[in-house]
This record gives sequence, C-alpha cells and structure tokens, in this order.
Amino acid sequence: MGLLDGLLGRVLQGTGMDANADGANPLMHLALLVLQQNGGIQGVLAKLQQAGYGATGQSWIGTGPNQPIDADALTQALGHGQLGALAQSLGLAPQEAIGGLAQVLPHVVDHMTPAGQVPGNATDMIAQALSALQHRAS
Repeated sequence: MGLLDGLLGRVLQGTGMDANADGANPLMHLALLVLQQNGGIQGVLAKLQQAGYGATGQSWIGTGPNQPIDADALTQALGHGQLGALAQSLGLAPQEAIGGLAQVLPHVVDHMTPAGQVPGNATDMIAQALSALQHRAS
C-alpha cells in the first residue's frame, strides 16, 4: 500500500484536507474513480481540452504550479450526471463532492506525473490505488 499511502499523504497535504479514520479520503477515492471512468489521466485531459480547459489540465502535469479549476468547469468537462453518480456511490452529496473534487483532482494528477509527463503505467497506478482504497474500506 506504499503507493496509496504516499499519494494520499502528498495529495492531502497539498490540499489541506484530512484523511478519515481508516486513513482514506472519500474525495481521493472520487478523484481516482473519475480518472478510471474517463480513460485515465489522458482521457481526463482530452475532456478538459474539449471543454476549453486544456491549458489548465496540462498545468497539472507540468512541473510548474497547478492552475485551479472550479466545480462548474469540471462539471462542464466531465458531465454532471457521471460526477453526481460517482459521488453518490461513495455516499457524498454531489455538489459538495464536485467542489472538493475540483480541489483534489489537480493534486492527484500532479502527484501521478512527477516527471512532468504521464507515466506509461498510470492506468495501473490508478487501479492499484483504487484496489488499496477498497481493501482499506472493507
């Protein structure tokens, strides 16, 4: 679980959010699900590009500062229905979850791309992190 622990710790530290009692954070889980359901990092970047937020998404990968994205822009890019359904599946209120996701997702992508590019095993990293989160929850 080293990958998840390291990713979770760095992301939560970057956002100022805390983990819950089992060491996880539902917004982190949501961010990983969003990545998985949308074709990984590249898929999310493509959707951001199509919605006019390509430079924002690219900043998350690059080595410079992450450009913020607001909940409305994220919803426009990824779709309200999918985001709402994923949030509800985790027991989160959709509007609050989308707002939190807008804060967490840039950090998750940033920490999964430390060299300034999407690693070849990014999809595997997402799957491993989700598996570790689900294992912790059970």
